[in-house]
Amino acid sequence: QVLLVESGGGLVQAGGSLRLSCAASGSILRIDVMGWYRQAPGKQRELVAAFTSGGRTNYADTVKGRFTISRDGAKNTVYLQMNSLKPEDTAVYYCNAFRAQWGDNFWGQGTQVTVSS
Repeated sequence: QVLLVESGGGLVQAGGSLRLSCAASGSILRIDVMGWYRQAPGKQRELVAAFTSGGRTNYADTVKGRFTISRDGAKNTVYLQMNSLKPEDTAVYYCNAFRAQWGDNFWGQGTQVTVSS
């Protein structure tokens, strides 16, 4: 099992910045993909940014150039730096970990990000 704990959400004005953190524990050595998703009210959950197998990064077109995903291996933590935030970035942000060997997904509890105009 993998436990993911997010932090760093909050309320910010448009144009502002936030940094989300996701601390992973448990069977983390077998994680192949780890990243961030978000879900706005009435919408489907969507990929924001992720480290793919091989260490490459993948970003949604809507956040390219504004958001940056990074990680600290020593702390087993993945970060999402969000700059130039827009009201449409308002959503609950979820950390995700995927293990290909077992085909299972793990989710954090979610953290609310609200961007006011």
